[in-house]
Amino acid sequence: MEDVFPEPEPFRIPIEDVLDLHTIPPRDMRAVVEEYLVEARKAGFLALRIIHGRGIGVQREMVRKVLARTEGILDYRDAPPEAGGRGATVVTLRP
Repeated sequence: MEDVFPEPEPFRIPIEDVLDLHTIPPRDMRAVVEEYLVEARKAGFLALRIIHGRGIGVQREMVRKVLARTEGILDYRDAPPEAGGRGATVVTLRP
């Protein structure tokens, strides 16, 4: 008997200087952020903004744990208020 619910095909997220995690299921966030960082470097970006939302800070901490162990990250911090404040992290990549 065929699978009633086949595994969904992976989809490509366009690589831009902003990644909004609001549409990503929590179970997939770590992998998405890791892959995004790899692809953003390949695309030549030096500054990124990852939008994780304010909430209680769980997603923010997950993003920052990934950033802390990723080579090529020069700096990361809360975005300025007009760019999301504590709901987003700005990242500077090494050239």
